[in-house]
Amino acid sequence: MYTPAEVTKNVVGIGKGKAALPASRMLILGMMAGLFIGLAAAASNTVSCTVVSGSLGRLLCGLVFPTGLTMVLLAGSELFTGNCLMVIPLLQREISLKAMLKNWILVYIGNFIGSLIVVFLVYWGGQLDLFDGALAVSTIKVAATKCSLSFAEALCMGILCNFLVCIAVWISFAATTVAGKITGLFLPIMLFVLCGFEHSVANMYYGMAGIVADTNEVYHAAAAETVANISNLTAGNFFLMNLLPVTIGNIIGGSLLVGCVYWFSYLKKGNRDA
Repeated sequence: MYTPAEVTKNVVGIGKGKAALPASRMLILGMMAGLFIGLAAAASNTVSCTVVSGSLGRLLCGLVFPTGLTMVLLAGSELFTGNCLMVIPLLQREISLKAMLKNWILVYIGNFIGSLIVVFLVYWGGQLDLFDGALAVSTIKVAATKCSLSFAEALCMGILCNFLVCIAVWISFAATTVAGKITGLFLPIMLFVLCGFEHSVANMYYGMAGIVADTNEVYHAAAAETVANISNLTAGNFFLMNLLPVTIGNIIGGSLLVGCVYWFSYLKKGNRDA
């Protein structure tokens, strides 16, 4: 496996490659990552929707959700949260700020489009009817809970989440085999899901799936009986009180707490390994 210093140097080359992608490929590969993470989020809702114990439900989600990042890294795609590590080649002056922001914006848009594709296919395909509609109610409850966070809470949970996600990506880069990459990324992702931290791309599915499900009168009526904070489930609350602060938090957690730390430790002049 690669050492942390070697991974840091490799990330520079990886980031340069990401920055050099044509805009169309950034968008399309971003859509693929949105599909992968959206499917993992849909599976997480499915596996936990009938579990009474909240902690057991989160553990099951934690065992399922890492499949999303596995597909992102091994099948080939562009994920906004992982691309926060592009700050390393930026600090090395191997890419420009404009190039990094272009990648982030196009990949983020692609991630959102991919997530929406999963949302509407799940809805129109009737998957939310599983377990006599319990999945639909759970989907609405998850989204309403996320929309009930304060800006500060969502920001902090976003920081913690992408710290772990980027560490998972980092460990996968250290491995040289498929088995090593999957094993390495699994535990940090399980940890963030188990703790309930906030991932912007996953929330693109969770939030929009809940909003779309709530437009169904049958689903809404069933959810209204048990979801006390259902009134918080609005597009405004989702975008302004969840997705925005979570995205900012993800950037801080991935770019500053992981990217800048490893750049300073291994690449900054005077701190490089001999």
